[in-house]
Amino acid sequence: MRRNPDRGRVRQPLPESAHAAAAAALAPDFDAGIAPRADRLIEYLHRLQDAHGALFADHLAALAEALKLARAEVFEVATFYHHFDFVPAGGEAPPALTVRVCDSLGCAMAGGAELAASLATRLGADVRVQRVPCVGRCDSAPVAVVGQKPVLNADADKVAAVVASGERDEPLPDAIRFDAYRAAGGYRLWEAVRSGERDPESIVAALDGAGLRGLGGAGFPSARKWRTVAAQPAPRNMAVNIDEGEPGTFKDRHYLATDPHRFIEGMLIAARVVGIAGIWIYTRDEYPALRRLLADELARVRAEWPDLPPIELRRGAGAYVCGEESAMIESIEGKRGMPRLRPPYVAEVGLFGRPTLEHNLETLWWVRDIVERGADWFANFGRNGRKGLRSFSVSGRVAKPGVVVTDAGITLRELIDEHCGGMLPGHELYGYFPGGASGGILPARLADVPLDFDTLAPHGCFIGSAAIVVFSQHDEARLLAENAMEFFAHESCGQCTPCRVGTAKAAELMKAPEWNAGLLTELGRAMMDASICGLGQAAPNPMQSVLRFFAHEVGAPTTEPAAKEETA
Repeated sequence: MRRNPDRGRVRQPLPESAHAAAAAALAPDFDAGIAPRADRLIEYLHRLQDAHGALFADHLAALAEALKLARAEVFEVATFYHHFDFVPAGGEAPPALTVRVCDSLGCAMAGGAELAASLATRLGADVRVQRVPCVGRCDSAPVAVVGQKPVLNADADKVAAVVASGERDEPLPDAIRFDAYRAAGGYRLWEAVRSGERDPESIVAALDGAGLRGLGGAGFPSARKWRTVAAQPAPRNMAVNIDEGEPGTFKDRHYLATDPHRFIEGMLIAARVVGIAGIWIYTRDEYPALRRLLADELARVRAEWPDLPPIELRRGAGAYVCGEESAMIESIEGKRGMPRLRPPYVAEVGLFGRPTLEHNLETLWWVRDIVERGADWFANFGRNGRKGLRSFSVSGRVAKPGVVVTDAGITLRELIDEHCGGMLPGHELYGYFPGGASGGILPARLADVPLDFDTLAPHGCFIGSAAIVVFSQHDEARLLAENAMEFFAHESCGQCTPCRVGTAKAAELMKAPEWNAGLLTELGRAMMDASICGLGQAAPNPMQSVLRFFAHEVGAPTTEPAAKEETA
């Protein structure tokens, strides 16, 4: 049967205002001499939302026309990321001001949900109050964000005062800038590598001897990664992940806010040694001031060394799954952040189909110190048979939360006593997350287990990005595990059924006064075995830890020592 070419709905012409909005979103690229590209779609969506307060359907349609993309391609990206507010045709735009209140682990313990409820009644209809996942400032819980201005250790009065003041932007941190960094010896190693004075293989050998591993969570040996990517055919790309979305993690924010050039120098050295043609840096949307700082300092570095490979900053849009390397690469390419099936691995087929060196910020931050001070300097740190230094993000019921740089293999009890001022007054250690929301939960009786890669596996946990969330006898492990599972359900990309359905079903089942241990165990096993990426594979960890170590809280059969033995 012949298809009628006139059949179907006829599209109405878009208003000139929509074309003007799309043109304004693309204008900064034209001004910078960059031809607009589909892979920069998320950047353009941010510009539209920043300018108009939301993403309107006709604006997206005009952007699709300008980029020569199908409307569906633009709409699916715009509706995938949590930080984009899509307004359909005829829909109502959100209020001009949004106040986001974190309700993840640390903020939940500090009263984040109660703060959000109070603000919703106090601030009125002209302000939208949202409960949101972790905003990366767990050491200052609870946290609210007014526009783009974080309010630390927030209460209703402090937030209301910021709303009334009109302050909406986060000030730049007091970081070490280019001139100060270079005056203190910075970039000498980079100059030596750049001039050929320093042999590239000696750099890789130093990382190998130090035992430096990927510190974003996976722990893959860094030297092996460099060698693997360098052996692939050119051109090779590099992707740097600063989208630390794991609840409890804030160490990359700390390093970028204090000493950004130590990271930038490590990045440039890696690029030169591996033979990188282009670098993409993926930054967390919740860190607006750090993004401005990084843009300023990269411009200063480019002015000093104009022959550097192209470096692009990309702004995330609120998707925890983009912490997974292939999902981040999909996002950099302007698509939904959905993890790829592997093989092939990103070292072989990564960003734009090219071999890709992927690192997180902290791993690159250590490169200069390790090479200049020697592999033994780094490897000689460590306790309990472990080697190296680790950066722990410590939050929760401790007297002094924050980033602690200390020996790999330190125990939780040593960490609290030596670096965190002990527990808060009136609080006794009851348990802790050793690796953020996904790393599982351990009881106080296991506070003397060395904290490092591989040491926690016998207890069903892992250290991941070394986000330590400490809780006390005033908290319930079951509620914290439920909080973590709701986070995973919210952040699932939806690509695979075990994660999409499993996280939501588990969160529902975990609300019961008594848990169905058999069903939850079976569900968790299916998620771990069949999910595509680490989100679904790790999501059951807190739930399974409760069944293993805190079964008395959920009416499940006890397989571990009684609760009184777990309080210290």
